[in-house]
Amino acid sequence: MTFLSAFLAVSTGLSTGLSAAPEPLPFPVPPTAATATVEPAPGTPAWCPTTPNHRVECGTVTRPLVDGKPDLGSIDVGYALVRRTDESRPAENTILVNPGGPGSQAVALIGVYTSLLGPLTIDHDMLLIDPRGVGVSTPVSCGVGVKEMHLGTRADMRRAMADCADALGPKAEGYTTAATADDFNAVRQKLGLGKLSLVGHSYGTYLMPVYAERHPDTVTSMVLSAAYPVDFDSLGRPSAEAVRDTFRRICARSRACDGERVLRDLRRVAAKLRVKPLGLRLTVDGQPQSVELNESRLVSLIYSHASGGVGAFPDETPLIGTLPAAIHQAARGDTTRLVEVVTGAFQQFVDVSAGADHGLGIAVMCNDYPRLWSVDAPQPQRWRQFARGMAQAEPSEFHPFSREGFVYGQLDGAEVCIEWPKNGTARPYVSTGDLPDVPTLVLSGDLDGNTSERNGRLAAAQFRNADYVTVPNAGHVPDQEATGCASGIVAHFVREERVGDTSCLKAIPPVKVDPVAR
Repeated sequence: MTFLSAFLAVSTGLSTGLSAAPEPLPFPVPPTAATATVEPAPGTPAWCPTTPNHRVECGTVTRPLVDGKPDLGSIDVGYALVRRTDESRPAENTILVNPGGPGSQAVALIGVYTSLLGPLTIDHDMLLIDPRGVGVSTPVSCGVGVKEMHLGTRADMRRAMADCADALGPKAEGYTTAATADDFNAVRQKLGLGKLSLVGHSYGTYLMPVYAERHPDTVTSMVLSAAYPVDFDSLGRPSAEAVRDTFRRICARSRACDGERVLRDLRRVAAKLRVKPLGLRLTVDGQPQSVELNESRLVSLIYSHASGGVGAFPDETPLIGTLPAAIHQAARGDTTRLVEVVTGAFQQFVDVSAGADHGLGIAVMCNDYPRLWSVDAPQPQRWRQFARGMAQAEPSEFHPFSREGFVYGQLDGAEVCIEWPKNGTARPYVSTGDLPDVPTLVLSGDLDGNTSERNGRLAAAQFRNADYVTVPNAGHVPDQEATGCASGIVAHFVREERVGDTSCLKAIPPVKVDPVAR
């Protein structure tokens, strides 16, 4: 949801990405006979990936950038169709997957998905499509990277969004979720596929319902993991609630801290940072750079970065588990540990995101996502509309942070797109609510501040009869938890189109937490 790839987790639990190179995750791989690489067919594109025991068919579909505007050109949408291991029988179905972002590649994650979906790949085909503007689907660039987007002030971030719109010009209109959904259907039609089973993670839980709404007769079932609704709260109130719940839960389960005390400490630290931010020193492109740790940057670290990968590495203390002790010390005047933890987290984010261009992610967010102003209003009026909307939010909903501190910590909401674009061409996506009545499973990690439990339940409520599962001791995305329980629940649902035995959820271990001095 928050401009981060669901599948680029690193050992501290930091989730990063957009179009950065993917890192494999420790999903349990089902035992197989001796593996063999299936040679690609003649004429296969050079970028076509391989994966053991599967034949992979790759190609492209040429699509207009904007329907009805041929002068804006076209794009080539690249796909990889991973054939089932057992091709002696017809496929049970084809699973269409998307890893999130917005702006994450799918084709490059072939190894992750063949592991995640495990035994399903024996008799199900799997379709990986890179969304238009990223990976092998005519990548788009607007010259905005991690430095411009994430390391400056909030005003710098808004300016980067506006600069991206200027760089893309009229072509910015072509990078929307609806256009991507239509691309996916064009690939389906080219391959002669029937109905698809949809599996979406993070932003994929926004994209897949849009696909289902636009092409309802092509969907047989859906799995939405780390989900949020199409009309999510751009001020992030469900995430603020999740931050409170997360600290209470990790403290109670680990017995290493007291959740209410952590929240009191966090309130004190946030108040101090509003008055006097801390300085961080990072290395960006080989050069030292100073970054300010203010209240809003601490917000984004906690609700977003610290949610990624939680539960994926049970032998390590995730970022969220290091924070209670660091915050406790900082509340009492010693910021050494907090600076160390935050610097390490942001440095990893910078390193993994090196070279990424945020063009597609920015365009999708600023074209599609809900906002508190009219896109037809001039800038001064937009700001007044946004201020009225924010003023209607109760400050207590953002505890232990200030309302302004939390709102301006949102990476893909609040006012970040207020300068995009100036001519009013962007139209936020509005769902008709007419979604197909197909078996749907929604999963949330109960330590996920990014796509929180409340957002997951709202996502499930978009459907007539969705099943909702909370995965304990897991963050963003719950399928990453190391026991394989959540990924097993997903695989069973895809095969049987119903939720099976979920008793394994009780065995997912609590995350490790650094003890807090009493």
